[in-house]
Amino acid sequence: MAVNKKASCEDEKYQRLDEYIAEHKGRAGALIPVLQRAQEIFGYLPLEVQKHVAEGLGVPLSEVYGVVTFYSFFNLEPKGKYQISSCLGTACYVRGAAKVLDRIKKELGIEVGETSKDAKFSLQATRCVGACGLAPVIIINDDVYGRLTEDKVPEILKKYE
Repeated sequence: MAVNKKASCEDEKYQRLDEYIAEHKGRAGALIPVLQRAQEIFGYLPLEVQKHVAEGLGVPLSEVYGVVTFYSFFNLEPKGKYQISSCLGTACYVRGAAKVLDRIKKELGIEVGETSKDAKFSLQATRCVGACGLAPVIIINDDVYGRLTEDKVPEILKKYE
């Protein structure tokens, strides 16, 4: 009989999550750290994982969902290998950030909040990344690119192919 590797990998993830839930169950404020660990393990928080956390901690699913949807650092959808944050703060915006963002969307064929079909890129718009002197700025994972024009976008994205 063949072993379903995907199922065993999922089982291992749930086992790791269960161990963490057991360590935190009954503690005040346990929900957010448990959700953070669940997201580390699964990469995002699909409904099945939210239900598992709710059952494990003995809290209503509505409470779990409320926390997941309130905090921007929780993801309901899988994210790409490369997370692109395009700054739309005032300094970036007046220096052409909208054109840079439009070029990124065109090159990747995705909108803000989406992940490319190959799961390589996720795109988000942010209000300020604190690098106003380099405006306009994008951040790809931990790499910062400043003083951008829309023409520089294809060359930058090519580095991540």
